[in-house]
Amino acid sequence: MPKRNRLALAAHLIQRLPRRLQEPLLTRLFCSQVRFAGTAGVRIQRLSDSEVRMSLANRRRARNHIGGVHAAAMALLAESASGCMVGMNLPDDKLPLIKSLQIDYLRRASGGLRAIATLQPEQRQAMLEQDKGETLVHVILLDDSGAQPVRCDMRWAWVRKRN
Repeated sequence: MPKRNRLALAAHLIQRLPRRLQEPLLTRLFCSQVRFAGTAGVRIQRLSDSEVRMSLANRRRARNHIGGVHAAAMALLAESASGCMVGMNLPDDKLPLIKSLQIDYLRRASGGLRAIATLQPEQRQAMLEQDKGETLVHVILLDDSGAQPVRCDMRWAWVRKRN
């Protein structure tokens, strides 16, 4: 019997609705649990067990002193995308824990940002089968020009929840 995952079930149900409702409802679902992401303005475009796509507009609340997206907001976007990717694959009886964030700032971002997080099938399988483990989630961040202003790798661990 497949292990239960409430986030994946909710995302699946939302994605059966008309397309115009999907992004706002997926975003509301995520931001109800990760309030800081909502404060910054993180939006979800795609949420599946194999790929998560999120965005962050270059708006005043997420801007730095030179008019670009703040470095901390970039890290929030990458961490949010990777955390959602883990959350979509981890059964409800396990607890996700961020262990490390490796973020290399390569260049100034132009405009807003898009994040793409993916997992390999063997990573997803390990989350289902192992009571305790960890995995590295690579997140691609692209700015409005299509360039990659930062390189991001997030190490996530999981453990079985205590009853």
